[in-house]
Amino acid sequence: MTGQQITFSGSNERQGTYLLFISLSKTVRLAFGSFMKGKTLLLPAGHYLYLGSALGNGDNSFPLARRLIRHTSRTGDGNPHAIRKALQSALRKNRLAGDHALGIKQKKLHWHIDYLLECPESRITHIVIIRKAEKLEPVLSRYLEAHPDTSVFAQRLGAQDTKNSTHLLQCNDPDALREQLLRDLPGIVSACDDHSC
Repeated sequence: MTGQQITFSGSNERQGTYLLFISLSKTVRLAFGSFMKGKTLLLPAGHYLYLGSALGNGDNSFPLARRLIRHTSRTGDGNPHAIRKALQSALRKNRLAGDHALGIKQKKLHWHIDYLLECPESRITHIVIIRKAEKLEPVLSRYLEAHPDTSVFAQRLGAQDTKNSTHLLQCNDPDALREQLLRDLPGIVSACDDHSC
């Protein structure tokens, strides 16, 4: 199911994997917490893609919804990303969260992606949500890193818990990448089912 800003794929599970398509309106210098010992990186204006997952479980748990609401928020009194309202509505409509899962406690910067999403120059333009409890990040990371529309600018950025992947990529043509990904996604998920990614 595709909306203007949010695309859903997969089953009816509350866990899953997601991709954030991010636009950066101007070039920024940014440190990603302790990544590379706090070294600042130059991020050119343009498009970026972040791959993440929320695989927590429990009958009353909404890990995917909570994680996405968190990503669309900013710390303190910072304005949330504009997509947040559409996300809340889509999560309700698709039964991915009840109202109690759509609020957020005070956000603190924790993951690498938090530092980019905190920038006022950043804007989440589209979210792809894959509702599947199995871990898809390794195979999706390989797929995205090999795609001609993406480039790695800092190895392991956004993926400190893995050895060989990067979860924050530059993206030349986000629309073309998203269309290709959605065409390839059934095969990617099926391969994971058959070979346990």
